[in-house]
Amino acid sequence: MDYWKDFRKVFFTLMTLGSFWMLLFFVVPMGFLFVLSFSSKAIVNGETSILDYNYFSTIANYVDAAGSSYLVLLGRAVLWSAIATIVCLLLAYPLAFAVCFSAPKWRPILLLLLILPFWINLLIRTYALIQVLRTNGFLNQALGFFHLPQTDILFGTSAVIMGLVYVYLPFMVLPLYSTIEKLDKSYLEASLDLGASQPRTFWSITLPLTMPGVITGIILVFIPCLGSFLTSDLLGGPNNWMIGNAIQNQFGEANNWPFGAALSFILMYATFFVLFVRAMLTRRSKGVDA
Repeated sequence: MDYWKDFRKVFFTLMTLGSFWMLLFFVVPMGFLFVLSFSSKAIVNGETSILDYNYFSTIANYVDAAGSSYLVLLGRAVLWSAIATIVCLLLAYPLAFAVCFSAPKWRPILLLLLILPFWINLLIRTYALIQVLRTNGFLNQALGFFHLPQTDILFGTSAVIMGLVYVYLPFMVLPLYSTIEKLDKSYLEASLDLGASQPRTFWSITLPLTMPGVITGIILVFIPCLGSFLTSDLLGGPNNWMIGNAIQNQFGEANNWPFGAALSFILMYATFFVLFVRAMLTRRSKGVDA
């Protein structure tokens, strides 16, 4: 199908169901939350109502969301997400290369092992990591076996970052693998034949040619990390909350949906900024994408 205008009926038939789904389950709920973020709870018979709201009545939710405590949570989420993304990149790049340059008979098995974590529930994987990091967990048992000093990192910053890396590492490996697989190996051979060292070849040839995969992987890891709340809740505890935990708390225990909606849209605006930066980087690379 070269031009959709030549097949209008087919185009609209295929597009209708998906568009209806997105409209009903994405656009409408997001629109409701946007309205709710500028609303306040209604007063009914002298008491604050649980279900009724005064729509488009205030911007106090955004003013409160700009308070220092929530800015700290947002800043912490950005910092920890950035650290987790960098660690994922450092781990995923050589791993993706190893899969690409492995023997053809082993490549499907290695890819299956990379995809396998997606088949296991996130909650189960997080609890499994708790068994590794807790005081009497597998990590300290291994350290004790080698007569090394034991550590207590559970319910701390390190545990949260390790959890984010553990969860989102496959999201970095897969786009890198897709880009590296398309890489013309003759460029690397030519660089080495012309006398360039391995590091020089990597920085001058390999990295620029695989940059679309790097950028895509960074986006796929950084944005989910920003809104993560389960990992920081189970591995970090109340003293290591991120902005996602505050949003979950407002929609849950606090039952303050207008304020939770305002926090959600502030996080969304931060996400849009990241996507804007990504679009600019893609445009500079002449539109090449993974």
